[in-house]
Amino acid sequence: MEQPKNNLKIIADKKNARVILPNMLTLIGVCIGLTSIRFALSGEFHLAIIAIIIAALIDGLDGRIARLIKATSKVGKELDSLTDVISFGVAPAFIMYFWKLNELGRIGWLICLIYVVCVALRLARFNVNSGKEPSWRDNFFEGVPSPAGGVLVLMPLIYSLSDIQIFNVNYNFFVPILFVTVSILLISKAPTYALKKISVPRNMTIFLLLAVVSYFGLLLIYTFNAIVISGLIYFIMIPISFIHYTKLSKNFKDQNTSNEEHEDIL
Repeated sequence: MEQPKNNLKIIADKKNARVILPNMLTLIGVCIGLTSIRFALSGEFHLAIIAIIIAALIDGLDGRIARLIKATSKVGKELDSLTDVISFGVAPAFIMYFWKLNELGRIGWLICLIYVVCVALRLARFNVNSGKEPSWRDNFFEGVPSPAGGVLVLMPLIYSLSDIQIFNVNYNFFVPILFVTVSILLISKAPTYALKKISVPRNMTIFLLLAVVSYFGLLLIYTFNAIVISGLIYFIMIPISFIHYTKLSKNFKDQNTSNEEHEDIL
């Protein structure tokens, strides 16, 4: 009778080990996010940006790994949200405050506070609403996700570090406007692509892998240039995702109406 008990204990330990892995990645991400503040304090803004990008990549991996190895948990979900507040709310706000917003005095600090509060509200709403929508809506976020928001508010700094100097930007004017705009997008209900469920034909897989490898190659070689272009593409995709969402929503409502009419006839 003792042997089955030992087997059950081993299985439980394996399950705990699976849960620990994605949570460890999440904690590593928050450490990297906090380290970006330290880089900003010492004026090493290029390293601060790289730290935020690495934190964003980890944030995109931990949840997928948890689902892949069937290690999702409520603790992991809450931990991920707390990490996002720090890495993509507090850290970008501090970085931009040390770089430019401090020149605006109290107004600059107020803008930082508003942004961080909007990140926290956006994540709280996400935790409450997750898993309650029809399956087709899983491909959309409600508002801009916090990792994207964190990178977007850093765009003026990233642009200044890049080789793409097409426009002469008045940062004291542009940075506050961008912060307010992104803050509104975070708490808005504007649909943005989530890219959670991407189906790729098997014969196209090799091209997808090639595109991913090429992008990360550009990110390693032309880091800040690649991030600036990615940010511009993301901004352009926001109205496109809204149009796509509206079309899908209309089709979904029309289908429900048709089904109800069919039931009435029967």
